[in-house]
Amino acid sequence: MTLKPVGQATPNTFEFETEALVSPTGFREYDARWWFGHPGSTKEPELNLMGVQALGMGLATLIHRLGVGPKIVIGHDFRSYSMGIKLALASGLQAAGADVKDIGLALSPMAYFSQFALDTPSVAMVTASHNENGWTGVKMGAQRPLTFGPDEMTALKEIVLSGDFDLRGGGSYEYVAGFRKVYLDDVTKGKKIARKLRVVVACGNGTAGAFAPEALERIGCEVIPLDVELDHTFPRYNPNPEDMEMLHAIRDKVLETGADVGLGFDGDGDRCGVVDNEGNEIFADKVGVMLARDISALHHGAKFVVDVKSTGLFHTDEVLKRQGAVTDYWKTGHSYIKRRVAELDAIAGFEKSGHFFFNPPIGRGYDDGLITAVAVCEMLDRNPGKSMADIYRDLPLTYGTPTMSPHCGDTVKYGVVERVVADFTEIRDKGEAFAGQKIVDLITVNGVRVVAEDGTWGLVRASSNKPELVVVVESPVSSERRREMFEAVDGVLRRNPEVGAYNQTF
Repeated sequence: MTLKPVGQATPNTFEFETEALVSPTGFREYDARWWFGHPGSTKEPELNLMGVQALGMGLATLIHRLGVGPKIVIGHDFRSYSMGIKLALASGLQAAGADVKDIGLALSPMAYFSQFALDTPSVAMVTASHNENGWTGVKMGAQRPLTFGPDEMTALKEIVLSGDFDLRGGGSYEYVAGFRKVYLDDVTKGKKIARKLRVVVACGNGTAGAFAPEALERIGCEVIPLDVELDHTFPRYNPNPEDMEMLHAIRDKVLETGADVGLGFDGDGDRCGVVDNEGNEIFADKVGVMLARDISALHHGAKFVVDVKSTGLFHTDEVLKRQGAVTDYWKTGHSYIKRRVAELDAIAGFEKSGHFFFNPPIGRGYDDGLITAVAVCEMLDRNPGKSMADIYRDLPLTYGTPTMSPHCGDTVKYGVVERVVADFTEIRDKGEAFAGQKIVDLITVNGVRVVAEDGTWGLVRASSNKPELVVVVESPVSSERRREMFEAVDGVLRRNPEVGAYNQTF
């Protein structure tokens, strides 16, 4: 086909209506994210509907070249433009010979589940996850339960941007009605807690509002709803359980109602955040340690995978050691952790952003916020004499930060990280003090995690899906040491003028 996407086109022009706009920067490490725009925005869009159609052509072309069958399932999240984007994607998929099964409004894990339930090898879920309104994207996979990694995304980018499509035709489209019930039946099958738990369920008016409350009611929880009404304007805050604004809202509702726990879900339902009964906003890596303790008590010697942003407790916790748990630190990103969990046959993987992955007998290997929520409730059910705050207090005390994200452009962020790694390496090699101590370790599997003599550490990496860097700091010693490490890390970052302001601090 002669169609070849362009990288720029201005709205309200002839070119925008006749050219396929696909910005190269939208192809990320393990999924795709573009600024699509919305009314009132002055930011130039990076994608139009013809560009989405070209993406569908490219995806079906890639799936065919990978030797995977033509069947693919599609779904969309609850944003004002997501259904239109999905249907444009479907038309491109069909043009390149794909047999499309459309499950309608869905959570990302519902789309992953449908690969198994509908015996469909490939998936394309239209979602911008937790990104602000105006963003769109696609999470894709062609080998259940895995999603694309850098190799597949690079191949897809090359096909789409060069217009190298195999337009064989012969595709088909089928709408699968009633699949929401099939998914909820599966999530809750055999799950029934004996302990009467009062649970705040917060959805930020995102897609999870149509799923999470019912799932938790089915397993026996008394649900206290918070922002569960679907509203794609996100009137209160962005549905992102890693952001303090959403966590604070959950905290306030828990304290107001005396709930046993608060659970928050992101825009496409593959992440879950936790607030305990005393209003403590528990970072997801600490929730992971609590779940790892619970799981390894049932499965001695259990193997776990966590991302490099996560707490050091996975290696140092005495309970995990006693129960024979083994933990592997790996690259941040849902696709990376999911793939590593599969490679190591780990029982679970935990990511600080709130993506949790459970292999059998708990799950099927993909990230599902509802399955995570059920696992948290089951953990509480197995500890009838303890509150969520008690279980949290049982962990060794560390002083961590939320995930902080200073702005840094997509075209320069990886170069900035390379320079930061070089700076840390030079400081270590010269034996100079950093944050008042010598550097004892640099972990560079994903960005750089700099570790001081007392175990205090700081991480810098490039965000995989936004024009940002990612900064996380933790100290097992004190909040003062946490502050010292943050200031030292920030001092190195500020050598690079491309690094902007933080979205939040601590």
